[in-house]
Amino acid sequence: MTNPDVLQPPTVSHPFANRLLALAAATWLAVATVGQWLFGIYILMFYGKTTLMGDFDRWNEVLPDRALERNGTVVVGIHILLAAILAFGGPLQLIPGVRRQFPVFHRWLGRVFVITAMVVSAAGLVMILNKWETGDAIQDISISIQAIYIILFGWLVIRYARARQFARHRVWALRLFMVVNGVWFFRVGLMFWLVVNGGPVGFDPETFTGPFLTTLALLTYAIPLSLLVLELYFLALRKQNKALSLCVSALIFLCTIIMGIGIFGATLGLWLPQM
Repeated sequence: MTNPDVLQPPTVSHPFANRLLALAAATWLAVATVGQWLFGIYILMFYGKTTLMGDFDRWNEVLPDRALERNGTVVVGIHILLAAILAFGGPLQLIPGVRRQFPVFHRWLGRVFVITAMVVSAAGLVMILNKWETGDAIQDISISIQAIYIILFGWLVIRYARARQFARHRVWALRLFMVVNGVWFFRVGLMFWLVVNGGPVGFDPETFTGPFLTTLALLTYAIPLSLLVLELYFLALRKQNKALSLCVSALIFLCTIIMGIGIFGATLGLWLPQM
C-alpha cells in the first residue's frame, strides 16, 4: 500500500472516479458510525442500566436462556458491555481528523480497542464452547474463525504501529475494524432481511437456525463480505483504473444502502424498544 492515507484516495488521474470513490467511502463510514453509535447507546442504556440495577433477569428478554446458566452472566456481561467500547471507539479511530488532531488520544484509544477486541473475542469463544448462544454448528464455527481473525489482525495492527509503518498499520486497522464488527454486520444484515421480507424467511426464529442464517454467518464471520469489499477498495486505490473505481464505488454505495436499511430496522425493532 503506497497511499499514505487509505481513507483519502489520490487524485492524480481520473479525478471524477477518485472523488466518487472517496465519497462512497466517506458515506459508508458516516452511516456505519451512526449505526455503531446507536448500537453503543443501546448497550449502555439497556445492559449498562440493568447491570447497575442488578436486574439481570431482563437480559432474558433479549438473550437465550442458556446464556445466563452455569454462571454465564459474568462472561456474557464482559462480552456485551465491552462491546460498547468497540462501538464508540472503532469509528473514532477511522476518522482522519481525529487521528491528525489528537494523535495521543488516537494511540491510546487504539491500544484499548485492540485489547478490548481480543477480550470480547475470548469471551465470545467461551459462550460458543458452552453453547450459551443459539444457532447451528456452522454459525459456531464461523464465529470461532472470526475470533482468529481478530487476534491475528490485532497483532498486526500493533506490530506495524510499533514499527512506525503507518500505511500498513492503517490498512490492517481497517481490516481489524471489519472483522471486529462481524456481530454488528450480522445483526444489521438480519434486520435488512426482515425489513425487505416483512418477517423471518429462510430460518426458524425460535431455534435461530436455517439456510439464511447459516449463509449470513459465513458471509459476516468466516468469509466476511465487508473484508472482501474493503480489499476491492484497496485494489481500486492502487490500480487507479477508472472502470474499477466506478464499479467499486457503486458496490460501496449499494452496501451502504443495505446497511442503512438494516440499521433503521435494528434501531426500531431491536434497540429503541429496550432503551
